[in-house]
Amino acid sequence: MDISFWSILVVVLMLGILVTVHELGHLWAALLLRIKAFEVSIFVGPKLIAWKSKSGIDFSLRAIPMGAYVRFSEFDEEGKVIESEDSALLINQPRWKRLLVALAGPIMNVLLGVIIMMVMFCTFGFATTNIYKAYEGTQLYECDYNEGDSIVAINGVRVFSYLDIQYELGNGQSQHDNMVVTLKDNETNEQYDITLTPEFTTKLLIGFSHYDDTDNKYNGWEIISVEENQNDGDPFLEIGDYIVAIDGIPVTDPEGVERLNSTGEGSSVLIEYVRNGVTYEQESVRSMMTYSNDRGISLEAGKVKSFGSFFEALKTAISMPLSIFNISFRSIGDVFEGHEEVYNMVSGPVGITTAVSDVVDNVDHSVMSKLKNILFLSSIISIALCFSNLLPIPGLDGIQIVMIVVEMIIGRPVSDNVEKLLTAVGFIVLIGLMIFAFASDIIRILIG
Repeated sequence: MDISFWSILVVVLMLGILVTVHELGHLWAALLLRIKAFEVSIFVGPKLIAWKSKSGIDFSLRAIPMGAYVRFSEFDEEGKVIESEDSALLINQPRWKRLLVALAGPIMNVLLGVIIMMVMFCTFGFATTNIYKAYEGTQLYECDYNEGDSIVAINGVRVFSYLDIQYELGNGQSQHDNMVVTLKDNETNEQYDITLTPEFTTKLLIGFSHYDDTDNKYNGWEIISVEENQNDGDPFLEIGDYIVAIDGIPVTDPEGVERLNSTGEGSSVLIEYVRNGVTYEQESVRSMMTYSNDRGISLEAGKVKSFGSFFEALKTAISMPLSIFNISFRSIGDVFEGHEEVYNMVSGPVGITTAVSDVVDNVDHSVMSKLKNILFLSSIISIALCFSNLLPIPGLDGIQIVMIVVEMIIGRPVSDNVEKLLTAVGFIVLIGLMIFAFASDIIRILIG
């Protein structure tokens, strides 16, 4: 995959903003607690820009976009920390103050993620956890529920936002199994369960799946997978194509959807699709396949038009970190259970750049669609930086937090030997994670 200059620039700017906010969190907490700071560096390596604030703090922008730091100690010419009894130094502060300074960076990343989500929701709208009407023939259609009630759990797993719902519907279980959905009556606040039971039929199908979103310049379905027996074993559709019409009827028209799903008379349909900006038409033969009717779960869309909708959007944005935390732990469980490949769990700079390139370099999406996706990626990465920085690894906030908490428990500083051991083990883990992240990125690229 070719990655453009603009994609790299977006990644550098994105990471620059995220790490800057992180380090400013440490700095602001320190200044509020009247703790002395000596230097703030955004990125590492040779200095590109440097200046000194009125308070005497050295600020710098460096050449390598990998990390950042706030320095709270003075060093001598040999690079050793200068010990001092200065009460304003971080090392001489009570443990609770040091803990707050260490936590401030990750907390700022979560706050930034929530703020970015709010900007996105106010601009483009958002998905609620309120269930929308079901269409005839779906599993939900056969259930007794109230339209507009909110989903609170799926198969007993708590739902915080629409991300949890998407995860459970996409990865949670087989489409062949029953699914228990817990709903909350938005009038009485009482909870009740409904069971989605699949119905199986043998049916003539076209043999592809797609994103429902048609927010692209073609107003079409973007294909995400193609069955091997598509077109009676001679597939012509490819991942990344956009289907724009079925038998001459646009896919944005409900009649076009009905034409696709109906066997009708005959065994083929005329598919109009776009590939690399060129429009094609081709007859596609239906193939006999075992078909399960859709779950039928769709969510009400929200737009910020009033104070009520604003607070609903804010509630959704605040729930995002909880969803990401929940999905992360569920995904780890999927790895151990063999449902997910381990290399899909970790991503490094290459993976982030590739994800951004998929958005920025996609000529088929509008500018506003790209902006929405970039905002979403920025928010997710910002929240992910919070959790990754809490890992007890040297160079990250987590090791300092663990050390301070241990000190609070035992009532005295951690011994030098223990600190050296933790540092050594953490350093090995850090190097291992970096290697694994790069390897995972490469594997994903190679296998597509």
